[in-house]
Amino acid sequence: MYPRVEINLEGILHNLHILRSKCEEQGSSLSLVTKVLGGRRQLVKYITEISGITSICDSRVYNLAYFYELDVEKWLIRSPMISEAETVVKYADVSLNSELKVIEALNETAIKHNKKHKIVLMCECGDLREGCYEEELLQIIEKCRTMDGIEIYGIGTNLSCLNEVLPSEENMAEFVRLVEKAEECYGSEFRYISGGASSSIPMLFSGKLDKKINHLRFGEAVFLGNIPVYDKPFENAEINNFILQAEVIELKEKPASPEIPRDDCTNLRKRAIVAVGKQDIDIKGLSVLDERIEIVAGSSDHVVLDVTNCGDEINVGSIISFRMNYNCLLNAMTSPYIKEHIV
Repeated sequence: MYPRVEINLEGILHNLHILRSKCEEQGSSLSLVTKVLGGRRQLVKYITEISGITSICDSRVYNLAYFYELDVEKWLIRSPMISEAETVVKYADVSLNSELKVIEALNETAIKHNKKHKIVLMCECGDLREGCYEEELLQIIEKCRTMDGIEIYGIGTNLSCLNEVLPSEENMAEFVRLVEKAEECYGSEFRYISGGASSSIPMLFSGKLDKKINHLRFGEAVFLGNIPVYDKPFENAEINNFILQAEVIELKEKPASPEIPRDDCTNLRKRAIVAVGKQDIDIKGLSVLDERIEIVAGSSDHVVLDVTNCGDEINVGSIISFRMNYNCLLNAMTSPYIKEHIV
């Protein structure tokens, strides 16, 4: 059944082993960001059990609900909505937070259910997505000290996801300074200093990540072997863990552009249409494994390919294979029209 994503579990485990070993060498722990798996419980169960990973992160609390019975710590890494406080307290062991009103809602819910909800307070270190500046961070900590349903589990930051601000010795030093201020305010050290995601790999591998940082959240690097923003694999990474396969539904010779008349035989190209489109994937994130094939364009349900250089190898019913970048893979794995096939 096509379109489908072929998943290479051995390659995923290979990348995870490399990254986990490197974290352990530096005195850090690793949480696996599972959002690209779209709530597929059996995949997450297999990967965590085989690898020994004890902590997973997801941006959707309803994905964490699918993992409810898995014996791993579950982090919600998109800041919770007030309206989902009940669900967050029920299904997430830990959530990343930067707004006092949300924390207050989590506190009320946790008290109601006789629970203690763990939070990681997020610092703004330059990427301008979620996170507090110093004054607000310390104010929130003071408020949290009076909350019976909240435990400050750690301090975190996020870089590279919005404005592609890379982790550096300078902004990581600022992050560590904020952590030390926060610990001084709180009166004790926090369990987790969560210093970033896959874009932190170059600093991790070079040993330049501050020793105070003891936790990293990795998704793209594990699943695709890719370092975000740098857009290159880390050393010995397996990059072909997710391959999109789509079936050819039309194969015809057509003009190279709408302006060229059909009877101009010198400008005819052999074009194939595959049955997948913008409703399922980010076409800009596709690349064809066969370098002789060029992506021409796409619409909601179609991707048009130039297969002129393939001779007679492509036919109606042929299967074309594509690599996907992380955003494209996220779309594919959450589309109800694309199935997965475990290699």
